[in-house]
Amino acid sequence: MNILVTGGAGFVGTNLIKRLLKDGHNVVSLDNYSTGKKENEQEGCKYFDCDVRDVVDFGYFMEKPDVIYHLGALARIQPSFEYPANTLEVGILGTLNVLEWAKEVGSRVIFAGSSSVHSGMMKNPYTFSKSVADDLCLLYKKHFGVDVSICRFYNVYGPHQLTEGEYCTVVGIFERQYKNGEPLTITGDGFQRRDFTHIDDIVDGMILTSENETCWDEIELGRGNNFSINELADMFNTETTYIDERPGEARETLCNTLIAKRLIGYEPKVNLNDYIEEVISE
Repeated sequence: MNILVTGGAGFVGTNLIKRLLKDGHNVVSLDNYSTGKKENEQEGCKYFDCDVRDVVDFGYFMEKPDVIYHLGALARIQPSFEYPANTLEVGILGTLNVLEWAKEVGSRVIFAGSSSVHSGMMKNPYTFSKSVADDLCLLYKKHFGVDVSICRFYNVYGPHQLTEGEYCTVVGIFERQYKNGEPLTITGDGFQRRDFTHIDDIVDGMILTSENETCWDEIELGRGNNFSINELADMFNTETTYIDERPGEARETLCNTLIAKRLIGYEPKVNLNDYIEEVISE
């Protein structure tokens, strides 16, 4: 199959492209490298440095993909308060451009949604951008016949995640701090709970969604259990310190995986504890 991935040099995109290439697909990536990395590029995939906000003719990169995985976004809550316009433009205009092209060429679209939308679209600019993009996907599906499914991710972690900078995740931050011999920084009281989901399970879920005969509107992809940030820190068995709570964060995320299991056969396999044990044993 011919497959195009936006955000292909980022965390999720890199792991997805690895799997797609292994499965024998022809893959093209679009990424502006704002958070993606050149070192993530995989042999066998063709990469283009461009911004989905600015693309008018996607056909220049791939004439007619069978599937578009639209992952391109500025995907963190805290930076969205500092860069609201960029976050909204990438998340909304970029998605609109992808949907317009899919409408013209008949490609199936898998959109990378976020579990943050369950906390309310006004919670932060990032969640707002994802909520509007979700609605755009459903609008184009209903009125313009675009085969688009929203795969909603829950707190993804794993290989190729960022461990430096403002767009890294809490698992990535803790990994870096642990390896540097620094105390793990816990925000607020640490009792916030997160459904941490390994990237391999997320990739499985996206591919299962794209290959399913039915183009489902929304698929929730999580692990199905959650841990507090304190419990996550305890897995590293090292010193911790507490810092001020950050604005715009949900108190809890927890995915109901039963629907995805019934609809697409999704069954998450990787345990957070096992992953952390591997990290601290390196």
